[in-house]
Amino acid sequence: MEFTIAKRQFLEYIEIEKGRSLKTVENYDRYLSRFVTEMGVTTIGGITEDVLREFRLKLNRAAGVKVRGQASGTMKKNTQNYYMIALRSFLKYCRKRGWNTAAPDLIELAKTGARHLDLISIDELTRLLKAPDISTTIGLRDKALLELFFSTGLRLSELCSLNRDLDLGRDEFSIRGKGEKVRVVFLSDDAKTAIRAYLKSRKDMEEAMFVNASNNTGGLPAQAGRLTQRSIERIVKQYAIKAGISKKVTPHVLRHSFATDLLSNGADIRSVQIMLGHANIATTQVYTHITDKQLRDVHKKFHSKR
Repeated sequence: MEFTIAKRQFLEYIEIEKGRSLKTVENYDRYLSRFVTEMGVTTIGGITEDVLREFRLKLNRAAGVKVRGQASGTMKKNTQNYYMIALRSFLKYCRKRGWNTAAPDLIELAKTGARHLDLISIDELTRLLKAPDISTTIGLRDKALLELFFSTGLRLSELCSLNRDLDLGRDEFSIRGKGEKVRVVFLSDDAKTAIRAYLKSRKDMEEAMFVNASNNTGGLPAQAGRLTQRSIERIVKQYAIKAGISKKVTPHVLRHSFATDLLSNGADIRSVQIMLGHANIATTQVYTHITDKQLRDVHKKFHSKR
């Protein structure tokens, strides 16, 4: 079986049968294309244990991403793993189809260090949420956007996909997240108040919840268009600077703030996993430093009270 034909069928499979996002399909295509370019493999039968080992070695010695035209060292272990995960999934698919190729379990992922979380303090978060000027429609939009991020823990792509027909009479709504999985997220009173004020100020007929604004009028044009992910990233960054926060603040930092706020106030990690939409609780365990602190507090409070 030719590699290019098998790859095309695999990408169609993960998009249709497995429900992967177009972004994931695009990334897997890029990873597998690099593999075939680097290794010169033309058929899936050419994927042997030696070829896999050599590709892994090439990745480990490859230059990292370029910063200001200069490569930043070697490729990060996490990035190397992305390539190998895509390749392992491809091999599993080939085996499932009965095609003769290397066994997927020959691929072991590189060990990576503990993930570092970019967090902001409660004081910084409060300043960020208060940063928009709510005397303008743009400010009302941005206030609603920030409050919704912190209230729900939505991913950036999920927030972008929202439409304005949310039922604000309820404290919750359903969102379709990664892998087309549906989960329920919850609205705080602050978030509902901010969204109502924003929607009341809008004059356009767009169905999207968050739309582009006119820089000239400070309002929203009749045909505004849905905000892009990049636009929302810029908005969050802009208010972080305005709030005097020196750290890099992104939508994902607000998602971290949502999770750490829940855990630090007593929520269990399984509940947080469900609210974040993590398929595996191991992903959520990056937040265990919060529960570790709670354990220290319990120890200090209750241990050795003789």
